[in-house]
Amino acid sequence: MRNITPGDHPLSGLRGLADHSWHRRGRCHGLAPATADRLFFPGPRNRAAIARAKQMCSTCPVRQLCLTTALDTDTKEGIWGGLTEAERRPFHEKAEHRLDYARIHAVLNGRDIRLSAAERNTVARHAASRNWSPRRLARLLRVNTEWASDLLREARQDITYRDLCWAVHQQAEEDGIDLTDLPNVEVPPQRHTHELVEELREAA
Repeated sequence: MRNITPGDHPLSGLRGLADHSWHRRGRCHGLAPATADRLFFPGPRNRAAIARAKQMCSTCPVRQLCLTTALDTDTKEGIWGGLTEAERRPFHEKAEHRLDYARIHAVLNGRDIRLSAAERNTVARHAASRNWSPRRLARLLRVNTEWASDLLREARQDITYRDLCWAVHQQAEEDGIDLTDLPNVEVPPQRHTHELVEELREAA
């Protein structure tokens, strides 16, 4: 199930991927690197170390930011925000299906915000509908031009199929055809609208 947020959220609550200013407010700030590694990257059976890390995280003022950073950067190892790798797994899985319009708006305004696959595809459809070049989209998403070209091509296909489906339903409604009662018809993507309607008419 996709988590969707409205598009009227303020942008100030979103931190860029390169923003590590919150680190110095963490309970773990100032720990020697070796100590931090033992504490927050323990073995899966080292229950004592895991318990100590969780105890420190429980009173940390930036616990939520720590967890969000792990999800945004797809960091699977270690204890982040008081959660182990196994405990974070469901959140990682949900993060890829998230659709947060505040994040999309932030990226369109030039912010370096991590996007889920759903959010990235939404940005690509926005770009395709406005005939952006691959280079412009690549610069916005901070990806290479080849990947941006693939995203634009897929987005244009999505838009074409969406418009085609809408046209078919409109024409069918004008012709009095109830599409809900028709069997599924396998149709190649290149078929034209009038051919689709004729095939549906025959099926009716």
